[in-house]
Amino acid sequence: VHRNGKGAKPMMSENEKYISHSEEMGNIHISQEVLAVIAAAAAAEVEGVGGLTAGLGSDVSELMGRKVMSKGVRLSVEEEQVMIDLSLLVRFGHTVPDVAKAVQEAVASAVENTSGLTVGAVNVTVTGVIFPRKGQG
Repeated sequence: VHRNGKGAKPMMSENEKYISHSEEMGNIHISQEVLAVIAAAAAAEVEGVGGLTAGLGSDVSELMGRKVMSKGVRLSVEEEQVMIDLSLLVRFGHTVPDVAKAVQEAVASAVENTSGLTVGAVNVTVTGVIFPRKGQG
């Protein structure tokens, strides 16, 4: 159900999921892959993040053998809000809850600012710790 004819809803098109919303001039369809890449890029820029991981299970793009930047990011739409699940590694020496909170804030801000959609939740799963290699700081 859309409020005032506006809102986000999932739409399937040729094996790719899109998030769609209506505007005065027409409909806007944004690929979930685009939103996942935006989320991944925002998370990767956070101090203390060692990288994103596939997490529990594999996403569709990995099963198809495509290496994509959005590895470790899953999206869904619930009640006109984008829900984002991220799996990542934290660099040794950083406080895990602080890194996770910074990731939540960065990802929500990036997705909302670039898509105009509302982010309902950013769930972060830390799957491991990255240690510096010998000879590196």
